Amino acid sequence: MNPSDPPPPPGADTLADRAGYDEAFLGPVVPLPLPARASVRTVILPYTHFTVVFRPDRRLAAATAVCVEGRELHEDVPRDGVWEFDPRLPEEQQAGEEVYRNNSLDRGHLVRRLDPVWGAPAVAVRANGDTHRFTNAAPQGDGFNAGKQLWQGLEHHLLDHAAADDLRLAVLTGPVLQDSDPPYRGIQVPMRFWKVAAFLRDGVLTAAAFVLDQSPDLGRDAERALAGATSGAPPPLGPFRTYQVPVADVAEITELELGPLPDVDVMPATRAPEERWRRLESYGDIVLHP
Repeated sequence: MNPSDPPPPPGADTLADRAGYDEAFLGPVVPLPLPARASVRTVILPYTHFTVVFRPDRRLAAATAVCVEGRELHEDVPRDGVWEFDPRLPEEQQAGEEVYRNNSLDRGHLVRRLDPVWGAPAVAVRANGDTHRFTNAAPQGDGFNAGKQLWQGLEHHLLDHAAADDLRLAVLTGPVLQDSDPPYRGIQVPMRFWKVAAFLRDGVLTAAAFVLDQSPDLGRDAERALAGATSGAPPPLGPFRTYQVPVADVAEITELELGPLPDVDVMPATRAPEERWRRLESYGDIVLHP
């Protein structure tokens, strides 16, 4: 907290006891994704079973990292939660309710609500609450479509198929923060999001990477996209499109250090340029073997 900030009210959760993401959760170290450029300032915010690498200049996370214990997930924890600021940061550095009020934007979880909700019941409930911090949100279009459904179910699919050996994942996620992202209510709205899942196969570290694109599809939806570009309204967003991509491409477009993960990618090492980003229409399109 900033020394000039008022003290938290009595009984408030200061989050001071959170241990955060465990880099050795899988055995081989999967480090927290950090900016490759030292000039990019971030704040490390640990929560229950996950950590947020926060960019105060963008009022959004640059990256998140969560440990997923598939054997202990609590799917019965109530889904409702109240979004709150993180008391360890000044509220004006966080994209709060004013960004999402009275418009077509959703508070998109970066760390998926279910992913850290495992362990003892009290721990699972605390983890659920931790995912409802504005530091773990980024604006996404509110329309539900097949691409968004694919994105939200990736962890379940990977637990069922890629991580079947031990039902554990380390999942790194975040928005692709670019200078060209359109401004809206004091922030810039990301057009793309990324996810890299790491797991063990036969005891060997393996990774798969994905990108979610919510930019307007001008080839098919130009008229609606341009009509939505009105003063004071959120930037026009298109239907979600989900791709499997090389881990190295995620490192390049985010300028984040992803440790050993580009070298253990399940995507084939060489692909024709038109196939390098593989559009996913179903989970059956995901490549899980080199």
